[in-house]
Amino acid sequence: QVQLVESGGGLVQPGGSLRLSCAASGFTSDDYVIGWFRQAPGKEREGVSCISISDGTTYYGVSAEGRFTISRDRRQNTVYLQMNSLEPEDTAVYYCASATHCSLDTWDYWDQGTQVTVSS
Repeated sequence: QVQLVESGGGLVQPGGSLRLSCAASGFTSDDYVIGWFRQAPGKEREGVSCISISDGTTYYGVSAEGRFTISRDRRQNTVYLQMNSLEPEDTAVYYCASATHCSLDTWDYWDQGTQVTVSS
């Protein structure tokens, strides 16, 4: 049974940083990706980033490119999303999710989400 446990959301000022973590378990091989999508009130779901667990290939959505960095720790089965230069537009619920491949818009499993609020 796939389980994703996320942590690290919160309130940050514009220009600040946050790091999200996602501990994954229940996968029978390394042939999957972990990433995040986000959803703000009144807006559509948006893929943020994902990483291949097997080879570390990373993908970023337009809003994340250049500001966010995704990484993995295979020994800890944990994926991290370092978010820098945060803007109020980044305010949303962020969901850790998994999929068989990275398309940023199709996910198989996701957790309950964590709130990220960027505000002064």
